Amino acid sequence: MARSTIRSVRHLQRYREIAGVFIHHGFGELVDTLGLLPYLSLPQKILRGSTPSPSPLGMPHRLRLVMEELGPTFIKLGQVLSTRPDLLPIDYIAELSKLQDTVPPVDWGTIRAQIDAELHAPLENVFADFAPVPIAAASLSQVHPATLPDGTQVVVKVQRPNIQATVETDLEILFDLARLIQERTPLGEIYDLPGIVEEFSITLRSELDFYREGHNADRFRENFRDEHCLHIPKVYWDFTTRRLLVLEFISGIKIDNIKLMDAKGYDRHQIALNAARVLVKEILEDGFFHADPHPGNFVIMPNQVIGAMDFGMVGHLSHHLRRDLIRLYIVAVRMDEEGIVDQLINMGVASSALNRSGMQRDISRLLRKYHGMPLGEIRAHDVINDIMPIAFRHNLRLPSDLWLLGKTLAMMEGVGLQLDPDFDIFAVSEPYVRRFMWQMASPRSWGMPLVKSVTDWAEFAQLIPRVGSQVLTRVEQGEFEITLTHKDLDQALVRLDRSANRLSLSMLLAALIVGLALLIPIFNLGDRLSLSTILVIGGFVGASLIGLWIIFSIWRSERNR
Repeated sequence: MARSTIRSVRHLQRYREIAGVFIHHGFGELVDTLGLLPYLSLPQKILRGSTPSPSPLGMPHRLRLVMEELGPTFIKLGQVLSTRPDLLPIDYIAELSKLQDTVPPVDWGTIRAQIDAELHAPLENVFADFAPVPIAAASLSQVHPATLPDGTQVVVKVQRPNIQATVETDLEILFDLARLIQERTPLGEIYDLPGIVEEFSITLRSELDFYREGHNADRFRENFRDEHCLHIPKVYWDFTTRRLLVLEFISGIKIDNIKLMDAKGYDRHQIALNAARVLVKEILEDGFFHADPHPGNFVIMPNQVIGAMDFGMVGHLSHHLRRDLIRLYIVAVRMDEEGIVDQLINMGVASSALNRSGMQRDISRLLRKYHGMPLGEIRAHDVINDIMPIAFRHNLRLPSDLWLLGKTLAMMEGVGLQLDPDFDIFAVSEPYVRRFMWQMASPRSWGMPLVKSVTDWAEFAQLIPRVGSQVLTRVEQGEFEITLTHKDLDQALVRLDRSANRLSLSMLLAALIVGLALLIPIFNLGDRLSLSTILVIGGFVGASLIGLWIIFSIWRSERNR
């Protein structure tokens, strides 16, 4: 982080707040490691004297407290991280999943001014009635019931004043912190932290754009225009802005209010089937799913119709990704752990440093756990919880939308089991899976890619004569060069040169010893110490010392290798 960035007047106070919260909850060592203390004017005694807040759950619990205390951006970050078991261990995932995005509402005078500014008119000119007390309040927005002049009941979702500026400041700080952690901690060798923050910023900015949420609602309505089991509220675009969303008001029984549904005589089994069919269609047919299916976002209307709300968080699955999921499902059903690893590698989610044998061993253990078990007894929630530690252990990099899908499946299954204890999401998904498999095998599915491949090869064939002519011309003119680069070639040559020198010296030494041995009969080596005797003895001593030196040199090089 550049000194100019950290000393920015508009961010300095927020930096201090963030650092203070982290230190207060026992993360002072991290603040010190990142080198923030000199820039934030925080004395070292605060760091040394800081102790973790009492917590029976340890560091994951303290991290959740940090997120809650730092406000909307960090709460949203924690919620996103709770869907990423490839980034955090399971105990952190479980703790961050408890983050609740509920805050006290903004006072009526402030929110009234925000509404008037968005409408460019007093709200009395637009609405016949407007309730000052919200029916829901979150960190980014709050929702008020209202009535249009023609008597239509609507809900108005209004963004909190100045929340966008707060979020942008926090995102800039998160980018700085991500770069620092990337550079100064071992986490940077494993994760692309700035990339993770970039992905999160796109998600959060999308939630702040109510135009996008309105279009999400329209897209869901279009996708389910032939389905009568789901109702998507109408968007009133004449009154909607980027910070104000006006939707049709829908009423009903909350989907987890079992007693009231029974009192009304609703068929809970059919409602559970409808919910599962909606989700499976979103995933396998549309590739566009509601990614926040908690009970507060769904109500049951007359005739077992499900009414959906809040379309700010959605997931996208490309056709290619859905096809990969089906292939993964096929090899899993076959109990083929090697095939699963191959498919994960083909999907690009496994790194080059993957411990393949360890991965296959973990997958084999997982498959054995569910082998022979009826589908009706398998719970998606349990399967996802079993997959999470494997993904973290082997550093798998599944697309974030897949982890979001996993959380969505688990949440929807939980709702379904409340409605019907015999709920089986796999049984509902089976015909959709079979249909998608037929689509994968049909000529319509592989015909267009085949045509594209043929076109690419035809273009390549057209390039061959021209490129080949250019290469031959450069060869004739002596301009064609081939450069080969061998890694560590210099070191290899040095080692080869040393070995050759030792071999030459050894041969000379052997010749010297043999020569001296042949000279012994010629010279009279008696008791009298003559010059010849001294030369022969000196020669043998010198040869012995050289031999010992060669042996020691070889031993030392082998030891250091």
